[in-house]
Amino acid sequence: MLMIYNNPEAWEVLSHEERDGLVGEARELVAELAASGEWVGGEALAARSRSRTVQARDGGLMITDGPFIEAKEHLAGYCVLDCATEERALEIAARWPDARICAVEIRPIEPPRAPADGT
Repeated sequence: MLMIYNNPEAWEVLSHEERDGLVGEARELVAELAASGEWVGGEALAARSRSRTVQARDGGLMITDGPFIEAKEHLAGYCVLDCATEERALEIAARWPDARICAVEIRPIEPPRAPADGT
């Protein structure tokens, strides 16, 4: 999985042409990955102002607005890929436009675990 991080401050200093160019690059990369069979899916996430964090502790529930951590960067979207190797996933992550502005994290998805009762 590619986890795409963004920094709104870095995005805001870009011109409309630069933003459109980056979005176009991402669309081209998705089309390429779909054609190669490596694209499984992915989505942009809503603005971090629409996120809520839920914490359950000691029988209590706390729900707060926004992401859990206070940081300039936030998770902006994700892509699920089916890559033959970790090196290929790193190559794709390096080509994702947000890697030049903030960061793209890659992390394997663990296969589902069978329930303890075997069903």
